[in-house]
Amino acid sequence: MSTKGIYIEAPAKINLYLRVIGRRPDGYHLLATLMQKLSLYDRLEIEKTAGCEVNLECPDSDLPVNDENIVLRAALLFHSSLQDRLPDNFGVRIILRKKIPVAAGLGGGSSDAAAMLIGLDRLFRTGCSKQELARLGLQLGADVPFFIYDRPVAWATGIGEELTEAQGLEDGSVLLVNPGFPVSTKWVYENLPLTLKQKDFNLTDSHSQRDDCRVKNPFRRSFFGNRDVLNDLELVTEGSFKEISLIKEQLLAAGAGSALMSGSGPTVFGIFSKIERAQACYLEMLKRYSQTFLVSPLPNGSEVFDGKM
Repeated sequence: MSTKGIYIEAPAKINLYLRVIGRRPDGYHLLATLMQKLSLYDRLEIEKTAGCEVNLECPDSDLPVNDENIVLRAALLFHSSLQDRLPDNFGVRIILRKKIPVAAGLGGGSSDAAAMLIGLDRLFRTGCSKQELARLGLQLGADVPFFIYDRPVAWATGIGEELTEAQGLEDGSVLLVNPGFPVSTKWVYENLPLTLKQKDFNLTDSHSQRDDCRVKNPFRRSFFGNRDVLNDLELVTEGSFKEISLIKEQLLAAGAGSALMSGSGPTVFGIFSKIERAQACYLEMLKRYSQTFLVSPLPNGSEVFDGKM
């Protein structure tokens, strides 16, 4: 890009472990989840323009380019919240180049929003701290703060915004298989209480936003293992979309140490210790599912999360 612009990459994530442990009075669900960033990226290109308009283009997808798009909402929120640090002629052209599947449980929208905030801070040199950007991001979505920080792994509680350091995947390859249909996160959570009741799982109402703090972080000192996989939301999505079960079975049969749906789905991931098996499975799955990706977990960093929002 020109000297007036920058580009920034927005990584995907998977939920290696996800428990739904309660529900707040406002309807939001309380979670305990281990999130891991992966080497699958969207790309944001941001350039200053003359005038005061914020324009968004999404040439690689059919995403809307109005305020239904979280990237545009992030740019407008940044402008409205930091007007005293920005020029009067705040104008930007944004190009979002999608590679992460949409509505797939991979956090693409949240990651794009975080990249937008980080990119605008760099481009206009507003000097925001990570904590300040995370507070802005939380207004856009509970997962956005996770993508603000450089650390690739986090244990998240609350509605997903309370972050503490954790150990994720130490090594290995991750095969992502998206069956090609979107799943609404809202629909999954609306159907969750009934599903959990059928499974004798008691989802209780919580009258405290801090009840999640009683959930101990099991991955603070030990790395995630294949036997640790868990996702309460899988019960809902898998019950209506049997293809998720079939993909899991195929990944396990091909040598994956574990296989699980990520987030609210429908993307399924398999963790392989042997790259040869991962590559062979990738080629086979790609014949049936065009949105199949062989990626790596991003390496652990040293950044410390600040849980204050």
